[in-house]
Amino acid sequence: MIDGGRAEQKDAPEQFAHVGDIRLCHQVFGAEGDPTVVLIMGLGLDMLWWRDEFCEDLVGRGFRVIRFDNRDVGRSTHLSGPAPTAWQYLRRSAPVTYSLEDMADDTAGLIRAVAPRGAHIVGVSLGSFIAQQTAIRHPDLTRSLVSIMGRPGDRRNGKSSKRYLLSGLRAPKPDPVDEMVAAFERIGSRDRTEADENDVRTIMPRSLARSGGDDTGSGRQIAAIFAEADRTRGLRDLRIPALVIHGDADRVIAPSGGRATAAAIPSAELLTIPGMGHDLARRHWDVVLDGIEATVRRAEATTSA
Repeated sequence: MIDGGRAEQKDAPEQFAHVGDIRLCHQVFGAEGDPTVVLIMGLGLDMLWWRDEFCEDLVGRGFRVIRFDNRDVGRSTHLSGPAPTAWQYLRRSAPVTYSLEDMADDTAGLIRAVAPRGAHIVGVSLGSFIAQQTAIRHPDLTRSLVSIMGRPGDRRNGKSSKRYLLSGLRAPKPDPVDEMVAAFERIGSRDRTEADENDVRTIMPRSLARSGGDDTGSGRQIAAIFAEADRTRGLRDLRIPALVIHGDADRVIAPSGGRATAAAIPSAELLTIPGMGHDLARRHWDVVLDGIEATVRRAEATTSA
């Protein structure tokens, strides 16, 4: 079931899809009859981090675009449950409120509501784990897969650097906007520009306003990541066009995660971007958008053949 919501952006009112007990806030861009691309964001970030211009570019390429807030962020349902303690964080083990499989089922429920014939799924970081699991669990709804900054969950590939893990224990800056700018400086692409910093300074206040002041969801999402299952066998069973994108400067999920994901999916293409870290810096948009378009076109050609 879908109901209307307050508009945040011209021609893209916020809407809500009900998936069981979870209410997912989302926006729809583009024409009804165009191929639908669903964008899944990463850890603790709401849908606004799929930048407006990024979505508009995809629409300009002839696609209908859906971006949404995962459970526990933005205006989607916020749950309750413990976040990992410092010790649990270092051990990468914590009580789980929900799983990545649950988040994949959320995505599938949204697709059933907005694109019953299926959609092309694009996920970044945590969103890539969810996208992979959605494709595995709901092949009838997945027309193609683009996994960005991901890994197959086999505990061997795509490990985080120790420096990144330890940075998660440092005291944050008093201003959450400054803290987010600093975070992207630590994990982001080489040679991030003033435009990239301006993106963070523009989006972060909007994102904070949408969260209602509750930022505890990222802890529960981290716990779900710690409990991730090995998706390798499920990825081997996929029979859809797939693209894996990874930066060679990613310190959060090592490039081996992208290579292992691509190796697991039959006929998947691997795109390694020089200098790209764990972010979507604007200078990498063209190659990422071109990759998404090519993958969707490949799937649409297969469907219509």
